[in-house]
Amino acid sequence: MTSQVPRIFSPRRRALRLARALARQRRDEAARFVWEDMAEEMAERLAFVRHEPKRTLVIGPCPSPLGDYLARGGGHVEDGNAIDPESPFQASGFDFIAVLGQLDAVNDLPGALIHLRNALEPGGLVIASFVGGQSLPSLRAAMLAAEPDRPAARMHPLVDHRAAPGLLQRAGWKDPVVDTQTLTIRYSALDVLVSDLRDQALGNALADAGSPIGKAALARARDAFLDRADEGGKVPERIEIVTLTGRRSLAGT
Repeated sequence: MTSQVPRIFSPRRRALRLARALARQRRDEAARFVWEDMAEEMAERLAFVRHEPKRTLVIGPCPSPLGDYLARGGGHVEDGNAIDPESPFQASGFDFIAVLGQLDAVNDLPGALIHLRNALEPGGLVIASFVGGQSLPSLRAAMLAAEPDRPAARMHPLVDHRAAPGLLQRAGWKDPVVDTQTLTIRYSALDVLVSDLRDQALGNALADAGSPIGKAALARARDAFLDRADEGGKVPERIEIVTLTGRRSLAGT
């Protein structure tokens, strides 16, 4: 009997949040720090292993640290933003695949990791970064305070990095590595944090997103958020970035 994968996330909402975020990036003041951190980490890893890909697939944005590295190598870069990570890829034979975001909101993460591996040529490299389970404690606390009696699902669950090594092994990645790093940003208002998240496709992609938050609940959330302010009047917020690195074996399996 085939096990049924729970449908927690909406692929359509996941695609829409990325499209809207890319549109928001046309604003000069748009937040980019999470994406840029992911891209810089990927460029450094590629340089460290001296991997100069000739055929690359990028799923998600491609900020300058990564884009510049790929451009210097002179290889062909394909836009993979129309790809559903939970379905087998139509194209394959890539010697490098970069995934920035996206994997935080897939229903079948092991399946998505298998699809990534299968799209590589033998010996090809994949680096996937996404926001992990230790992220956004201040926002989560504010959302719980907003609707203490019957809290709605307004923030989706995130992947615990401790589960990642087992997932990579199940997916058949060769030489798998899991790393985490933490960004801490300070905010003077809840609305600014929410705007920064939307700029970088880190909003809600739940299949059942619930009804919009009411005015009274939003006011409680704003107050609860500011209750966590430090002496400088700003609220520190944590974003954990999980980075998965691995290859497809030379045997092609």
